[in-house]
Amino acid sequence: MQIHIIDVVIFMAYLLLMLGVGLYFMRRTSSMEDYYVGGRKMSAGHIGLSVVATDVGGGFSIGLGGLGFVMGISGSWMLFTGLLGAWLSSVLLIPRVHKLSQTKGFLTFPDLLKDRFGLRVALLAGIISFIGYVGFTSSQILAGAKLATATFDGLRLEDTVILMGAVVVLYTVIGGIKAVIYTDTIQWLILILGLIGIGIPVSYWKLGGWEAITSSLPASFLSLQEVELSDAINWLITIVPIWFVGMTLYQRIYACKDEGTAKKAWRIAGLFEWPAMAFMGVVLGLFARSAHEQGLYSSVGYTAAQAMDSELGVPLLLVHVLPVGLLGLMMSAYFSAIMSTADSCLMAASGNLVSDILPIRFLKKWNPVRKSQLATLVIGMLAIVLSSWMTNVLELMLYSYAFMVSGLFVPVMGALFSKQPNPIAALLSMLIGGGTTLLLILWGIPLPGDLDPNFFGLSASFIVYVGTTQIQNKITKQNG
Repeated sequence: MQIHIIDVVIFMAYLLLMLGVGLYFMRRTSSMEDYYVGGRKMSAGHIGLSVVATDVGGGFSIGLGGLGFVMGISGSWMLFTGLLGAWLSSVLLIPRVHKLSQTKGFLTFPDLLKDRFGLRVALLAGIISFIGYVGFTSSQILAGAKLATATFDGLRLEDTVILMGAVVVLYTVIGGIKAVIYTDTIQWLILILGLIGIGIPVSYWKLGGWEAITSSLPASFLSLQEVELSDAINWLITIVPIWFVGMTLYQRIYACKDEGTAKKAWRIAGLFEWPAMAFMGVVLGLFARSAHEQGLYSSVGYTAAQAMDSELGVPLLLVHVLPVGLLGLMMSAYFSAIMSTADSCLMAASGNLVSDILPIRFLKKWNPVRKSQLATLVIGMLAIVLSSWMTNVLELMLYSYAFMVSGLFVPVMGALFSKQPNPIAALLSMLIGGGTTLLLILWGIPLPGDLDPNFFGLSASFIVYVGTTQIQNKITKQNG
């Protein structure tokens, strides 16, 4: 479909709005605390919406719609684990972490590990987190570019990557975490209004209503019970731990003005993930599958009898059912989901670099905010280059995200609940747990019960942490 000038104008206005928010907060950022944790004065509403916008991101716009295309509304259970993770971390994590962040001035996730395990553990955690978030920033920019090129003819992937990447990097660099959180709020509202007011009702009407949609789909698509046990376990072990090791989430805990605000924000985020976003995402995917079965995509080479990439379903649906103008609004809504994750991941990587890995001593005389902005700019440019040229490297970097989840979760639990934290156990569990997951992914061998590699990585990490702690305790008793 040839892109229309009205849709271009709408989308460009959206991008300019995001830049305007960054410029607004540029003059209201005077310290590293302002830049990375919003001066520790943010409200529950903005933090909660920012958390859910960050967590949903490209996974919503691309992945969740693909799940609805493949399995119907049962795919919504994937984000139920987001609700579970948010509420568990509000009970187990926030009460312990927020108080420490206030008294000890934490800026990053590894600051918690440094306080409990020492510098070596924190440095390794910072490196793992940094690599993972650079890769994740790149993946979100690339996801947005692919969504644009799949929707509009005439757009080159390389040009779209540069455009989207430049906007995300610029407003994040100049405005810091405040710009990220407030743009996330705006982006979330755009997404919700786009889905409720445009995407879902127009698609429903264009596809012929309830009877036409349901008659074109298998009955299982309308059931919430069509989930394999292995899928449920895999979603549980890959999504829930993120709520305990994600740098983006720690920055928002630190940004809250008090513990109660943080808990409220996490409860808000959990409810918006499931059922709100979960069902809207899979319903659009289900509509896209109905459109495919009705032959709506035959004009672009996908007949009803021909299999197609499930993640192309929603972009093609929007192209075929939305008129000029509304298409630009809806695509802005989808891009908002992607950009709200990309900016948060960029801030996380910047915080890891400046605070955990490199003190940037050669810029010691610089203003701390300018130093942080420079780090964010360099990382953002690196992310754009990676998403433009080096998709193989990008894939390898995304493995580090799996490494981060399976390697860091158990040490975090140890930091929170162990009476005598064990640095050696933390280091070994981090390396062996994350390494197990990484090797299983790279080998690509079938795993028992179709379980995700993270299951085995987390298990190995737990066994190593507990085993090392017990061995050292026995040695200490013998020597004592």
